[in-house]
Amino acid sequence: MKLVIISGRSGSGKSIALQALEDLGFYAIDNLPAMLLGALVDELRQSPTGPDAIAVSIDARNLPHALQRVPRLLEELRGRQVGYQVIYLTTDARILLERYSTTRRRHPLTRGSSDMTLAEAIESEETALAEIRDLADLIIDTSRLSVHDLRARIAEQVAGHCAAQLTLTVESFGFKRGVPLDADIVFDARCLPNPYWEPQLRSATGQDASIATFLEQYPLVGEMLDDIVGWVERWLPAYRDSHRSYLTVAIGCTGGQHRSVYLAEKLAHHLAQQQPGVRLRHRELGIQTPIPQAPPEPPACKDPKEP
Repeated sequence: MKLVIISGRSGSGKSIALQALEDLGFYAIDNLPAMLLGALVDELRQSPTGPDAIAVSIDARNLPHALQRVPRLLEELRGRQVGYQVIYLTTDARILLERYSTTRRRHPLTRGSSDMTLAEAIESEETALAEIRDLADLIIDTSRLSVHDLRARIAEQVAGHCAAQLTLTVESFGFKRGVPLDADIVFDARCLPNPYWEPQLRSATGQDASIATFLEQYPLVGEMLDDIVGWVERWLPAYRDSHRSYLTVAIGCTGGQHRSVYLAEKLAHHLAQQQPGVRLRHRELGIQTPIPQAPPEPPACKDPKEP
């Protein structure tokens, strides 16, 4: 049985993620009281007609004392050899403020509290969910994802995920729009020569040959690429051995259009020759590029968190 637990900040798209899993055949339950998680799993495992895949949402709508017990509940599930994944959705607080202002909906934590502002509720919720976030196998930053993008991410990275292999994502971004909230490792390429200052290159991207030609004339660019590749190759086995299901390596430059895109392309294609499950995203370009996978077959899937 596959169990996916969706959590995260209110307004970050948890309902959309849950609906996406339901459309993919998961038995979905929204706002499950955390204390009922073990009983639900037992009931469905014992049923001869029970579903093979379950998705539940556990978030700040739970009572505070119930949220505090979630880490222990998950540890108990692992002790009983119940496989699970924890997916945490987050969004920049400023964007959450805009979303609530636009929809005019009340934040769950402001219901029944007349003296808590929306900004205070958003901050309080993040604190209340901190332990669950720390336990998450995958954090998805939905700040700039459309509904369709989020559904696609859930379908690809969650529903189709094989727990026996590490899913590695290489992402480019621009520092002027902030570091991705779901990045595990961040490299800064802003010290490299910037094609933006060449008028004829300004509208191109790091995927274009003209940008590659410009950057590759500088030894510093090749040296940074070699260092990034070497660091990731050196430490990737350790992340894999620690039973990580997902890892996001982010490379940033000022605007996220030239230098970071070029480096991310090079890194992702290099790593894809060594292992399956490599994905490439360019945040500021708004695209996800398929990467040809490594020849070896991935290991057979087994339950997430299986000892």
